[in-house]
Amino acid sequence: MSALFTPVTVRGVTFPNRVVVSPLCMYSARQGVAQPWHFAHLSTFARGKAGLVFAEATAVEAIGRITPACLGIWNDEQVEALKPITAFIDEMGCVPGIQLAHAGRKASTSPPFLGGKPLTADDPDAWPVVGPSALAVGEDFPTPHELSVDEIRALTETFVAAAKRSINAGFKAIELHGAHGYLLHSFLSPISNQRSDEYGGNIEARMRFPLEVSRAVRAAVGEDLPLFFRISAVDGIEGGWTMDDSVTLANALAENGIDVVDCSSGGVSGAPRFRLDDAGNPLTKSSARKPGFQVPYAERISKETKLKSMAVGVIIDPQQAEEIASSGQADFVALGREIMHNPFWPLHAARTLNADTEFDLWPKQYKWAVDRRAQIAPLSN
Repeated sequence: MSALFTPVTVRGVTFPNRVVVSPLCMYSARQGVAQPWHFAHLSTFARGKAGLVFAEATAVEAIGRITPACLGIWNDEQVEALKPITAFIDEMGCVPGIQLAHAGRKASTSPPFLGGKPLTADDPDAWPVVGPSALAVGEDFPTPHELSVDEIRALTETFVAAAKRSINAGFKAIELHGAHGYLLHSFLSPISNQRSDEYGGNIEARMRFPLEVSRAVRAAVGEDLPLFFRISAVDGIEGGWTMDDSVTLANALAENGIDVVDCSSGGVSGAPRFRLDDAGNPLTKSSARKPGFQVPYAERISKETKLKSMAVGVIIDPQQAEEIASSGQADFVALGREIMHNPFWPLHAARTLNADTEFDLWPKQYKWAVDRRAQIAPLSN
């Protein structure tokens, strides 16, 4: 039996398989409102039968967007636009999930296909950015407003309000985005957090805000809804966040209502960082982005904490994903670029792994035709 296609239950939700669609930013919303593109995009993955389909990083407030074209969930209009999407994903037997995010000091940029650079101060779409300290991400990025203690506590309630709207929109799993240099991660990392109050200094103080958000969201959504937390397992910068820190954080997250840790890396000082070599030196993109390059992070979370973990990062072929699941390296396997390339990857993987020899996983609207085609000519996997 395939481990990848064995259902897993987290709290009150059963995922039909371990394949996850990573949150994939589309930069196609208007005033944070989902458009027909979002339905077409996410419904395709549901027809492809991924067990968990995450919507993209969704801002909890307007200034939390990465770009002016990012999805949001700070008002009811945005909720209503998401309901048809979650309903369709659910109808296909998959679980609709949402990633709640705040871009922090990496907000107010143009979409990557328009350059991805910070918007200039005279751009009418630009807005001031915020962070734990008045430290810019890098050259050409604006200096963020340093959040006060009262502003930090108000942001916790902003996440709570977004979580409640997410449930109203039909989502059955929520992920808090604590990676890639965005707001929650920027509090965790000593590179970006140089506060001297209760929200900065040692690791316990730097974890305070992300843990407060996790605890408050858990209280708001109840005990049945699965909560994921995405981390940058390492900063990959001298003096930055380390894998040991991630284990400490994961254990604390477990005590504050989180169920699954989604293990990515980098991003605290600009573009994502892609792993260290055995000597602890940063690798280049070309040398580091090897299949499964971030899986060891998820494996360590699985082995050293009580939480489930999710692996992501150049996971391409079914046998690779099956090995990750069957060996206990991770409980979930998330795909990004690969599943954009082939939205029906889960269905083809199930065939390859002999988990669906009769096309039973296929939507009924496709099954009869695909089955008939297979009788004429064998389908490639």
